[in-house]
Amino acid sequence: MNAGFSSVSAFSRNIGWVSAAEQLALGGARIAIAGLGGVGGAHLLTLARLGIGAFHISDFDRFEVHNFNRQAGAFMSTLDQPKVEVLARMAADINPEADIRTFPAGVTQDNVDAFLNGVDVYVDGIDFFAMDARRMLFRACAERGIPALTAAPLGMGVALLYFKPGGMSFEEYFCLEGQSRQEQFARLMAGLSPAMLQRTYLAAPEAVNFGEQRGPSTAMACDLCAGVMGTAVLKVLLKRGPLRPAPWGMHFDAYRQKLRFTWRPLGNRNPLQKLLLAFIRPRLHMK
Repeated sequence: MNAGFSSVSAFSRNIGWVSAAEQLALGGARIAIAGLGGVGGAHLLTLARLGIGAFHISDFDRFEVHNFNRQAGAFMSTLDQPKVEVLARMAADINPEADIRTFPAGVTQDNVDAFLNGVDVYVDGIDFFAMDARRMLFRACAERGIPALTAAPLGMGVALLYFKPGGMSFEEYFCLEGQSRQEQFARLMAGLSPAMLQRTYLAAPEAVNFGEQRGPSTAMACDLCAGVMGTAVLKVLLKRGPLRPAPWGMHFDAYRQKLRFTWRPLGNRNPLQKLLLAFIRPRLHMK
């Protein structure tokens, strides 16, 4: 029993933008989120407030001071606490009736079946540089017919990609197989951001160093990601209107107040992407 809590009341203000029947359907959905840092934690809390009823969440990291600029669970009171435990508490504080299953060791080949078991949608929140885990999870989703979405925080904007079951896969789009780790990072960046709307206002280029696996971030981008992701998940779950899958991408930049839709048949093998990669590689400080 959760005294004072009513799921009907808690999510009643969603009604209007969704129907009462759709709100019930959201309550019966199960979402998997890997990574609970900048975007993953914000995704979880946004989807919890949407009334999603069940989550599988994973992260092996703990909160540190350098997380404060953008991560939803980062506070003085949560320093050195496991991210998965902190975010599970926060989501349960929004909906104490939610079924929240935690994977504190992250997602591996040993537990990916359990992580994706019964899941309706996979939401990517993994750190940009965790390439092996990201590839493994998107491949597992494709094999199981699970819709998979990623919303990348770029500058002060968001880039969304949707990998629809039966459509273009993550690997077909990014073309990472057989590439060096440094080249994989370049291809991930190019594939996430074909429009490169953020490129014109990077104030300190030296802050981007892929060799040291670090780059700048903003809370605004993470919050935009959560809003765009929450809406995309709603559309997938409720089959509410079109959502363009890869090789389509969407990039909105709040700083430049621009929206771009990109279409890249062949993914990073597309001639436009080859030109973009030639532009990106020397600027990533990958040594």
